[in-house]
Amino acid sequence: MNILLTGGAGYIGSHACVVLLEAGHDVIVVDDFSNSSPEALVRIEGIAGKPFAHYRVHLADRPALRAVFEAHPVDAVMHFAGFKAVGESVEKPLLYYWNNVTGTTVLLETMADFGVRNIVFSSSATVYGDTDRVPTDELCPAAPTNPYGRSKWMIELMLQDLFRSDPSWHMAILRYFNPVGAHESGLIGEDPNGIPNNLVPYIAQVAVGKREWLRVFGNDYPTRDGTGIRDYIHVMDLVEGHLAALDKLAAGPGFDVYNLGTGKGTSVLEMVAAFESASARKIPYRILPRRPGDVAVSTADPTRAQRELHWQARRDIHDMSRDTWRWQMQNPDGYGRNG
Repeated sequence: MNILLTGGAGYIGSHACVVLLEAGHDVIVVDDFSNSSPEALVRIEGIAGKPFAHYRVHLADRPALRAVFEAHPVDAVMHFAGFKAVGESVEKPLLYYWNNVTGTTVLLETMADFGVRNIVFSSSATVYGDTDRVPTDELCPAAPTNPYGRSKWMIELMLQDLFRSDPSWHMAILRYFNPVGAHESGLIGEDPNGIPNNLVPYIAQVAVGKREWLRVFGNDYPTRDGTGIRDYIHVMDLVEGHLAALDKLAAGPGFDVYNLGTGKGTSVLEMVAAFESASARKIPYRILPRRPGDVAVSTADPTRAQRELHWQARRDIHDMSRDTWRWQMQNPDGYGRNG
């Protein structure tokens, strides 16, 4: 198949690109590089040993996006492009709605114009908000608490309305829990701008010496060690879930929503211990007050994906820590400067 990847140079998109190429698909990447690096595309070609087309395009640039569809036959779209920092979304809500929602609107209109009705959408468990339904299944009501999560939910609603208006679409919505890890080669991985928003990249930067200590927000939660528990999923398991969703689209039209997670919870201190084991380095940390809005436990119920996509996460937190550390060691400054 000819697969268009929006945001294909980003963290998850780059790993999906590798898996798709290795599975024999042809890939076309569009990315504006606002939160990614063209270097990732060079490395993807090195890993997969196969060239692919790529374009610097923002999805809201309708003429540029149409030119890509005119230049290449497209069978399906994997839609990763979008801003994703929760804090920034609170500070700049209109930017997030314009980039994420407007960009997706133009993408869907363009797909329809060219007769492309297969899409796998990169959503997020943030659409569930501060739910106390643990583990969380897909029937849990959506209640996002920030503009980033609301932008994802708006796109899900838009896709649902589009399917109702035209049931010939094939749609798979994938709600991620906490993606971590990197490709086993260490050539591609997560390269956050500035201070990492997520736990594992922050731990990795402490381990490599870029930051002095880890901030642990709260140790008085009703959990086994007092720190928050989350469902971490290896990025390679995650993108293999996208490949499974792509196969599901071929079965016929539909609108389906799936959680992608392990179903297992790991506390902050357990992740610190796993990373210390993988890196053979001590991770100093300080306990700070809880952050507003943080919940004690968040884990996925991935039963539906296991049953309908025939997919299951296979890698554990030791694999996640090992692969993250390999990426961080080989690329202490991310894609900015190798080694």
